[in-house]
Amino acid sequence: MNFSDLEKAALQLNGLYEQLEVKRYGRAWNTEELALGFVGDVGDLAKLIQAHAGIRTIDDCQAKLAHELSDCLWSIMVLANKCGVDLEAEFVRSTREIAAHVSGELAR
Repeated sequence: MNFSDLEKAALQLNGLYEQLEVKRYGRAWNTEELALGFVGDVGDLAKLIQAHAGIRTIDDCQAKLAHELSDCLWSIMVLANKCGVDLEAEFVRSTREIAAHVSGELAR
């Protein structure tokens, strides 16, 4: 799968979530609510990273860690789309810029 395939799958899942939210709550989540959900996922991810490092005990840590990383990626892709950010292009641009900066620092 390439990035656009992943993004398409993320947005299709978001469409399903929006249908469920309308059914349950009468409206779909807005970007602020999606961001708050993401913050919760990041908190869960932090605990799983601790477990992965051996400083917290969580059963089936590796599978849960993989799942939570996937959830976080999904949230980022959906939020980027809803905020009008071309995440693929921005990732390429910013990683090149950061790599150039770090390379420059290493050359000093």
